[in-house]
Order: sequence, then C-alpha cells, then structure tokens
Amino acid sequence: MGAEHAHTQAKTVEECLTDQNWDNYTDEEHGVWKALFERQIKVLKPRVCQEYLDGLDKLGIVADHIPDLRRMSERMKKYTGWQVVAVPGLISAKPFFSMLEERMFPSGTFIRKPHEMDYLEEPDIFHDVFGHAPLLTNPAYADYMHAYGEAGGPAIENKGVKFLARLNWYTIEFGLVKNGDDLKIYGAGICSSFGEAQYALDNPSPNHVQFDTERILRTGYYIDDFQSTYFAIDSFEKLFEECIERPFVPLYASCREKGDLNPFTLIESDIVLQKGTEEYWKEFPQTKTKLK
Repeated sequence: MGAEHAHTQAKTVEECLTDQNWDNYTDEEHGVWKALFERQIKVLKPRVCQEYLDGLDKLGIVADHIPDLRRMSERMKKYTGWQVVAVPGLISAKPFFSMLEERMFPSGTFIRKPHEMDYLEEPDIFHDVFGHAPLLTNPAYADYMHAYGEAGGPAIENKGVKFLARLNWYTIEFGLVKNGDDLKIYGAGICSSFGEAQYALDNPSPNHVQFDTERILRTGYYIDDFQSTYFAIDSFEKLFEECIERPFVPLYASCREKGDLNPFTLIESDIVLQKGTEEYWKEFPQTKTKLK
C-alpha cells in the first residue's frame, strides 16, 4: 500500500474506512494465511531485522488465523500509538497520507487465493499486515511513517507525489538495514514475498547501495519483478533523520532538474555495498512496464 497506488475515488479518511468483518473469513482463507505465514517465516528468520521479529511477537501475529485488526491494534497502540484500519482496497494519495498523519495504517481485508501464493498485483491482508504491521511497534520506524505522512500534503501541493512514492518504494516496501557487517530486510514488499526475501540478500544480481535520499527520489522502479537495486540504511533512527529532518519541497525541483535515474544504473556518487552481476536481469524486457 503506498502513494503510488492512487486510483480510487474516496477523498477523505472516513470515506475509506470499512469493517474487516473478521467473522466472515472462511476456513480456507485462514488456511491460506497459515500456509503463507509458515512458508515465509522460515525464509525470514535468518534474513530479516530483529525489530521485525520482535514486532510479530508484540502484536501476537501467528500462523493459525488471519489477525483481527481491532485486537491487533489495541496491542500496537500501547507501543507507538499506531493502529491498522480496514479499507476496501487501494486508496488515493490524499487520504493515504492523512491516515499516516493520524497514525493509522490502511490494510485491505481480502486474502489471496491458493493459486496466487507467489504473486499478487494488488496488496492483500497478508502483505499489509504480515509485511507492514510488525515494524509499526518500533518507535523510530513508527515516527518515520508518521513524518512520511506529514510530508504528503506539501508533496501534493508541489507535484512531488511521484518522488515520495519512490521513497516509499525503496524504504517502506523494499528497504534494507545494516546490522554490523550484514544487511537485513525490513521492507514490507520483501518481508511478504517468498521469492524476493531470498533474492534480495542471497542473489548476486542486484546492487546494494548506501542510502541517499536525493538519489532515491530520482530513481524509478518497476512494479512487477524483483528489484535491481536495494538501498541500505544504517538504522531506523538514521532513516528518520536522513529522510524527514530536511526540507523536502526544494528536493523536488532539484530532482526534476537533474532528471530520473534508471534502477539498473550506478552513479559516481554511490557508495556501493554490492555491485550486482545483473545475471537475473539479462532477459528482462525493460519495455514491458512503465518505469515509475
């Protein structure tokens, strides 16, 4: 769920909210959650940051059933004041940013079908809750998400939503964080993907690059395959400092002037942690989808 997913008509937070109707989930749907959870946790444990695993425990997210958002939110509020709220699907930029300002994270309520285990174009409750919710118990990360929401209004006013969507993509969805000499996963798009959770750290194809805010705002992305470049932050506290405690609006003009960067490209100023072989990408038709 992010700023780049802007295609519904609801304009206010209230218009976006719905009821999860938790009692209506079928045994098959709970079974899909269980299968996804058990498969994913095995690949995540050696690869994901400890803050994420701590968050799973704090929220009581388990394999046995789809979480009840209201009960889970009662736990979450005790740690950071955040809650996860049910929405009917992808929402537009303005209410999305407003929800984050109010420390509300929007989650879809449907869960994928058994034949969609490996890929789903629109994020479901497994992505939104399993992927996003655990780190919202971490104060530094939760503050970053709140400040990201606050940046939304000025971005809309100054035609900068595209740039904030890129920041969302390379941090909230597909970010890496340093853990000593190792890199760990924290982005929800990786945490909820069986294939990408292994590819991001284990495959030699992608670039790993030290985090730089302006570099990220200029870097486009493709939505329908693994990433060609991942950006690594030093800590969640540093993520907040680097991204939020600086004037964003002037960066939009600077990025427009300097131009967009292809996600396959390394530039001279990059601090490269891993120079990818690009082996995975040799057959990738870069024209198959529009660069965001």
